[in-house]
Amino acid sequence: MIRIRVLNIKKGVGRSAESERPRFVAVLSCALAMSLAPLGALAQDKAAVLLPGSINDQSWNAQGYAGVVSLKEKGWDVAYSENVQPADMAQALQDYARKGYTLIIGHTGRFLSPMQLVGVKFPKTTFIVGSGNAGSGKNVASIDFDNTQFGYLIGVMAARMSKTGKIGSVNGLEGLPNVVAQVGAYRKGAKSVNPDIQVKVIYVQDMEDAAAAKEAALSLIAWGADYLSGKLNAGQLGIIQAAKEKGIHANGRSVEDTAIAPDTVLTNIVEKWGDMYAAAGDEAKTGTLGGKFELYGLNSKGCTGAELLYAKDKELNPAIPQDVVDEIQAVKKKFASGELKISVTKDDARGGI
Repeated sequence: MIRIRVLNIKKGVGRSAESERPRFVAVLSCALAMSLAPLGALAQDKAAVLLPGSINDQSWNAQGYAGVVSLKEKGWDVAYSENVQPADMAQALQDYARKGYTLIIGHTGRFLSPMQLVGVKFPKTTFIVGSGNAGSGKNVASIDFDNTQFGYLIGVMAARMSKTGKIGSVNGLEGLPNVVAQVGAYRKGAKSVNPDIQVKVIYVQDMEDAAAAKEAALSLIAWGADYLSGKLNAGQLGIIQAAKEKGIHANGRSVEDTAIAPDTVLTNIVEKWGDMYAAAGDEAKTGTLGGKFELYGLNSKGCTGAELLYAKDKELNPAIPQDVVDEIQAVKKKFASGELKISVTKDDARGGI
């Protein structure tokens, strides 16, 4: 059973996912959601966004909810479902497609397989996998930001800020392509500026489990790590809490993480899913999205897919020395120009040291 929420959004007014105040409507099956459209919206402009967790997690699902807001502002009739579990994904996709939703977004790479199965049954519906790594057929597309670029930048910063020569990372979904990309690039970025640095990676079972993430983070700190990164959902809070308690540095996934521990957090990888889904929605309307895999990065025109943000008007914590800031900016310019390109393997993202 999935909790369905509905809210009113004033057209033309952008708000963060956290600033909205969803109103509980009902507990229904995965299939059923309330429309967010104004009266008179065109049926062919109906979009649905399926999220694996709560939109209030201040992380992954909150960023996915930003896509709901962006699509609404572009005139789509939008519905969304929270806490869609893997076993329910295929059925939820089919139910939305049967109800006439022509753009259906699954906000996790785990939607790829279900969409490949369901997509062939609904050729007039465009399916988008958020954080997927491949398109399929003529109507299943994947989009993501370039995890290698941002993982590499964090690795450079972590290595430069470390005093112990040991840094750590706590993650979920071991082996998922975008996790491999970010974690592997984090290790490579750190090694690029300090070949002798030790990087230890721990994988946890649940992206939403802050307690398990905190336990893993504390074990890394006990090992000697004085910087922690990670790619979790609600579990990211556990990393921030552990780092704050032990007086070391970390990065988060939203500016709300900075608010929790402003002296601990050096920056956040803020994923711009609202922008990415809005751009993909435009392509879907024109029929140009197809079965493509779209990757947004610092070298992309328009949307970069993500950005480093310490606060809404500040990229990095002021405590970072200027020479480290300059080095980070130089690496960003190399990515933007195409001079620097990073490829990673599963071994680069391996658990352990």
